[in-house]
Amino acid sequence: MPADDRRYRPLYARLLGLRIVNPGGVLCFLFFEGAVAFAVLLALAELVSWWAVAVLPLAVAVMVKLNDEVAGRVVHSAALVPEQERDRFRRELEPVVGRAPVRYPLPGTVVTDAPVPGKPAGPPPRSRRYHG
Repeated sequence: MPADDRRYRPLYARLLGLRIVNPGGVLCFLFFEGAVAFAVLLALAELVSWWAVAVLPLAVAVMVKLNDEVAGRVVHSAALVPEQERDRFRRELEPVVGRAPVRYPLPGTVVTDAPVPGKPAGPPPRSRRYHG
């Protein structure tokens, strides 16, 4: 990331040293101030002790940093995949137009007078569209 872009990142992202995850200002606000506000509400409701006001934002910061580290390892390991494998993967994911198999009978079609195994085949089975 260029130095100019790093300078304009939110303080929360700069303090955590995030490399891959790039949260915006609103998300950084929710991560820190939202966690503090939530911890204060829990403490006021006497569901947790007042230590949660300090611990909860710290726990959120650890989870965000851990997420950044995991994302960095995934990006790094994806860069190690040989180009031939990446090309094969791209070909497998490309949509193919006009190659859908046609099944007989078509869905919604009722086949009458179907041949029974072991009996000599007669005229071809008749089919009619079922609208029910």
